[in-house]
Amino acid sequence: MPCVALIAHDDEKPEMVELAREYETVLSAFDLVATGSTGERIAEETGLTVERKESGPIGGDTQIGAEVVEGRIDGIVFLRDPLTAQPHEPDITALLRLCDVHDTPMATTRASAEYLLDGLAEEAGVEIA
Repeated sequence: MPCVALIAHDDEKPEMVELAREYETVLSAFDLVATGSTGERIAEETGLTVERKESGPIGGDTQIGAEVVEGRIDGIVFLRDPLTAQPHEPDITALLRLCDVHDTPMATTRASAEYLLDGLAEEAGVEIA
């Protein structure tokens, strides 16, 4: 079963919840891991089970990066706010670099997230509703 990490900056959390609702059937077939409040919102607002890490600014991005290194993560949806400076930018940059080094796909926009989830679902034989 594929493992997908879900991360969203504060301004992008509503978009992530909307994506999770639309892809709930697909995501329910995956192991899901998320940073703190993103995972909490997804779990509360959908029927999905999400393993929650720390909040991004206090190490959650780094925890997910470690799982990329271990080969546990098959893809990441990271809905970033490109117009707001983030206090944990070095952690975000490190996560992007780890995805590049380990050839782990990362989607940073809604459109690319849909392609990533559709592709993982197809690979796993999960029917896309």
